[in-house]
Parts: sequence; C-alpha cells; structure tokens
Amino acid sequence: MHNFKKLKVWTESMSLVSKTYKLTKSFSDFEKFGLVSQMNRCAVSIPSNIAEGSSKSSNKHFKSYLEISLGSSFEWETQLIIAYNEQYLSKEKFNELEQNIKQIQKMISSFKKGLDT
Repeated sequence: MHNFKKLKVWTESMSLVSKTYKLTKSFSDFEKFGLVSQMNRCAVSIPSNIAEGSSKSSNKHFKSYLEISLGSSFEWETQLIIAYNEQYLSKEKFNELEQNIKQIQKMISSFKKGLDT
C-alpha cells in the first residue's frame, strides 16, 4: 500500500482539479450541465483513482486504478481541446493546461511501469 498524499502524481493531479474548477467557472451557463460538469468530473477522477488504487493490496490492482486515472486524463485533455475550439480559453491558457495534463499523463504512465518491477 502507498500513502497517496505523498505521491507527486497525486499532488499534481489535485492541482489540476483546482485549475479546472477555476477555468470552468468562466464558461457560459449554457455549459453548466455539459462541458463544465464533464471536465470537473474528469479532473476529480484522476487523483481519486490514484488514491483509491493506493489502498489495494497488490500492485496489479493498483495498476488498474492507474489505468482508469490515465483514461480520465486523456478524456480531460479532449475536453480541454473542445473548450479551446469553442473559444472558452485563450491560447496561452490552453498551452499551459495542455502541458500540465501531458506531464500528469507521463507521471501516471511511469508510476504504472514502476509497479511492474
């Protein structure tokens, strides 16, 4: 078992949650039950699955939660692209958040691979 609060990938993912909530607050009311809800749920899913997986008794089970977390990160990235295409955020903000999610994706993948050893 791992202490999820000490995992850098978890803390970076938690930071993304905060950034997502700040971002989606600026979206139009039209998106309240669409893109806003979906992006927030995906962002929350990333660290939540890391935390839940850390409680499992085997690395095999933990890895399956990391895969779910990674899937949520790619889903979030797609929604970020949609938000940018709909002009809900600037190019600068898009680039910043895109780099952020790509870093988290690399961290999750590396951590998952590390569990194989």
